[in-house]
Amino acid sequence: MKRILIINSSYYKQISKKLVLGAKKVLLNKKFNISILDVPGIYEIPIAIRKNINKFHGFIALGCVIKGQTPHFNLITDSTFNAIQNLSIEYNKPIGNGIITAFNINQAKIRSDRSNNKKPNKGSEAANAVISILNNGPKKI
Repeated sequence: MKRILIINSSYYKQISKKLVLGAKKVLLNKKFNISILDVPGIYEIPIAIRKNINKFHGFIALGCVIKGQTPHFNLITDSTFNAIQNLSIEYNKPIGNGIITAFNINQAKIRSDRSNNKKPNKGSEAANAVISILNNGPKKI
């Protein structure tokens, strides 16, 4: 059974809780073995993945960053997203990025809501992306 680690940035608890529920629902339906690791913010997600890279078949990064009045938003999201991508490529492991970037809390709530059909839950999207990569092998012709 394939093992997946969900790394959850709990800074915006009301948002991240819904993201985790969305990812868990998809993974449990497909019979994956799931572990969850909470970290304080998204900046800690890459190191949490790196520390566990050999223990899991795939990873799901979840959290939320809301743009403020300073460049902090851009610096944190750029460095985190680049580090996640680099880890995925370097270690040949799928990492679903379900980190919401939003201009305000209302946008984040919409993108984390499982019942909203216009903008699906980012946690379930990230889980589906990881499953897709894990199940997508070469096909004989």
